Amino acid sequence: MENDPACRAALRMIRATIEEHCPPGVLKSEEQVNGHYGPTLLDEAEALSVAIVATVERLSFEPRERTPAPSIKS
Repeated sequence: MENDPACRAALRMIRATIEEHCPPGVLKSEEQVNGHYGPTLLDEAEALSVAIVATVERLSFEPRERTPAPSIKS
């Protein structure tokens, strides 16, 4: 698995999806991942999973802005 091109391609696809659809800052750059987690495919997978969890937490717990309901007294 360590140098499996299919695994590496799959992780690149997941990274690209997270970068495109998740909030900025939830995923470290590849260089930061190498320094913080390590250079292996498993380290990249760990960083991706951390980013997914961070996204879910943000979407689940951040208060959303809502417009006031229209008054029924007019």
